[in-house]
Amino acid sequence: MKLVVGFITYNEISAKYLADFLPSLAEALSFLDRADFKIFAHDNSDSLNQDNKLIIDRFNLSAGNLIEYSSLNNNLGFARAYNILLNYAYSDKAEYFLALNPDMIMEPDSIKKLIAALDLSRDVSALSPKIYYWDFLNKKKTKLIDSLGLIVRPGLRFYDLGQGNYDQGQFDGLSIIGPSGAAGLFRLSALDKISFVAESGRKQYFDERFFMYKEDCDLAYRLSLANFKSKLVPDSIFYHNRTSGSGRQNVVNKLWDRLGKSRQVRIWSLENQNILYAKYWKKENFVNKLLIIFWFTGSFIFSLILEQFNLKTYFKRK
Repeated sequence: MKLVVGFITYNEISAKYLADFLPSLAEALSFLDRADFKIFAHDNSDSLNQDNKLIIDRFNLSAGNLIEYSSLNNNLGFARAYNILLNYAYSDKAEYFLALNPDMIMEPDSIKKLIAALDLSRDVSALSPKIYYWDFLNKKKTKLIDSLGLIVRPGLRFYDLGQGNYDQGQFDGLSIIGPSGAAGLFRLSALDKISFVAESGRKQYFDERFFMYKEDCDLAYRLSLANFKSKLVPDSIFYHNRTSGSGRQNVVNKLWDRLGKSRQVRIWSLENQNILYAKYWKKENFVNKLLIIFWFTGSFIFSLILEQFNLKTYFKRK
């Protein structure tokens, strides 16, 4: 099989997007024969949630059972749910895996261009489309960059390339270490080579210690460390309704964005950044280790002053 597409639904948060996302996805896949692709959706809702399934069932009725749906009536976390989808792809002997968030739409030729690029670049293992911000409330496409893929800066600080800038092609030639979690096309053989068997006995592509947030950074960094190349495909266009973090990322905006997030999101974000520090500490050079100490100390002071609820994060086993 050529391609497996996987996406996760979650409570009413994703249900409101599906009426736009599903037809957009079907149109973008229409260039492929039905035998060459499958679509899997895993519902990560906290409990039995009929909204996502009903919308997908209605869509399947009109589209000829295009999507296979699964649910365990439990929120397994982003990484665990995606590992379930990746195992489906691996079992079906797929060549490529396309990970998508459902809070997006795409141009009709976007997936075709991603696959063509990966077909032509045998030395590349992962591709990012050009993802713009989608104004969902006003149903408006923009050219404000959401992500052009992930980059890493000294001290294990991960960023979405170009985020918050209006696109003028200024980032098209820059390198990335992997796609963001919003959308990315992967060569499944590369993901298989960086997978591992955890203490639970389960094979993991995404590290399931990352319940949510920065699991895409970890995956991209493992691909990079294993010398698997990733690239941006500038003419493959997606639109994503990111709920926060899509503005210019100066210090004030970063602080405002963080304080606007829920307490749980801030706990996951800090905890997972600390997991990244602990996980790759031995692999970093001396300068990076100094910067990790600097950022770790700075975030501890920040927590001490503004986020005391996060102090317990520093005493968790990583």
